Amino acid sequence: MRLRCRFADQDFTYLLQDNATARDLISLLPLDLTIEDFSTNEKLAHLPRRLDETGRQPSTDESPGDLCYFRGWGNLAFFYTGYTYRDDLILLGKIEGGVAPLLVKGTHPLRLDLMS
Repeated sequence: MRLRCRFADQDFTYLLQDNATARDLISLLPLDLTIEDFSTNEKLAHLPRRLDETGRQPSTDESPGDLCYFRGWGNLAFFYTGYTYRDDLILLGKIEGGVAPLLVKGTHPLRLDLMS
């Protein structure tokens, strides 16, 4: 499955993992959220509800462009530079085509939908 993301004239996709958390996110689509800068390596978006957290599994191939669910706050984390995978993150997908869209600074309306 592929997740389409649009904000600030940026249009990009993630190839989603096959896990319970990603499937729960898909069940909410389409979604209109807000994406905002957070820390020095990610953007985040708050979901309308928490997701199923049983998709958690160890990861050793974390990389810029990963989309994760942060269990602590129940939000999406869009990483655009390196990060360390931790027990409170669930990998949802990998970006297709590079992280350039995530480098646009600021707070913007975000649209998420499933690509067919």
